[in-house]
Amino acid sequence: MLIHINPENPQLRLIRQVADILRGGGIIAYPTDTYYGIGCDIMNKKAIDRVYQIKEREKKKPFSFICSDLKNISDYAKVSNYAYKTMKRMLPGPYTFILEGSRLVPKIMLTNRKTAGIRVPDHPICIELVKELGNPIISTSATAEDGTVFYDPSFIQDHFGKRIDMVIDGGPAPGKPSSVISLIGDEPVILREGMGDLEVFEY
Repeated sequence: MLIHINPENPQLRLIRQVADILRGGGIIAYPTDTYYGIGCDIMNKKAIDRVYQIKEREKKKPFSFICSDLKNISDYAKVSNYAYKTMKRMLPGPYTFILEGSRLVPKIMLTNRKTAGIRVPDHPICIELVKELGNPIISTSATAEDGTVFYDPSFIQDHFGKRIDMVIDGGPAPGKPSSVISLIGDEPVILREGMGDLEVFEY
């Protein structure tokens, strides 16, 4: 199913419709400020397993997930004063921050070091979905098995078919990766240079 949602002012009725699908264990494709993403409710293990199958990904490689704001992040990660100040300056935006996960994060979403990748995209559809669902949503790029990036949501629907329960058409996405920054131990480490300004970390 393909559904059109206004990317600047998402219609609450449609956001609720998508959140109901997520609550029921559904998988969705949705726009972010980087790629179109594939996601599900972080608290639904069966749905998470389906996303792993769709992405043909090893269970040893956790997905990152989307929170709605800094307060929401603090529920799912241990946030130091330094991490808070850093993220407050940069979020929402095209960044994935690596933090130590809290007890609320399912084990399947944590690395061996108990860390998690967390995003707050600069995209109203993502933010409103997380708020309405009440849980974070898995974030992994809606790319083909060979790495092909889909810029058009109709192509996502054609490629994945019934493996995805709903595709949100929220207009074009840049089709570029987020920058990944570890804030573990209050020592910022740039793990991947992607979108966004990283000059703040240059000494």
